[in-house]
Amino acid sequence: MWNTSAPQQGPVVLLVEDDEDLRDMTSQMLELRGFQVLVATDAVSAITKCKVHEGKIDVLLTDLGLPGVSGGELARSAHAVRPDMETVYISGMPQEIAIRRGIIKRGASFIAKPFTADQLAGTLRSVLAQHNSNAPAP
Repeated sequence: MWNTSAPQQGPVVLLVEDDEDLRDMTSQMLELRGFQVLVATDAVSAITKCKVHEGKIDVLLTDLGLPGVSGGELARSAHAVRPDMETVYISGMPQEIAIRRGIIKRGASFIAKPFTADQLAGTLRSVLAQHNSNAPAP
């Protein structure tokens, strides 16, 4: 996990995944590709991290199937705290089914499980690049 006393060097990702093995593997994938990772196991700990983390959180990377709350519901709550944070969903559920069930909206950034480290990093970098190109000039 990321050391909060170290200087920030890459985008900060809040990873929310209840499966310990997948959470650890995904965190390692991201760290090896230059991302800084904050880890949460559920929606409550994710919202707490949104509230207490002093730096910027660039992306919420959340599983859709979390205990007690969907990743879509978590994203809505997290964006109330951090409105500038982007969201990328990960799931073993096909994206079209998640859209039809109203869990996520059409056009949401989504990565299907299983994914490779390069697919994950590429999607996150693409989302961040698009976000930065849409940001107002200072």
